[in-house]
Amino acid sequence: MCLLLLGIAFPRLVLVLLFFLTNFLDRAYHGLLIPLLGFFFLPLTTLVYAWIVNSGAGPQGIYLVAIVICVVVDLGLVGHTARSRRN
Repeated sequence: MCLLLLGIAFPRLVLVLLFFLTNFLDRAYHGLLIPLLGFFFLPLTTLVYAWIVNSGAGPQGIYLVAIVICVVVDLGLVGHTARSRRN
């Protein structure tokens, strides 16, 4: 439960730790480009997709709903920071 909260609160930190300390991201993404882009643009979505692939499931059903929710959360967080900088 603590790791889940850490992943939601600090997804970029968790991505960096997973990249350097495990092969969790290597099993989900076969290369460096997608995790690197995910680190900058959609970190929570990158983590959830890697979790789905590593659990042996595909992005369908409830897992697809989780991915869509993470994309909305990631885009909402990005939009909020841009809006607050303008004010």
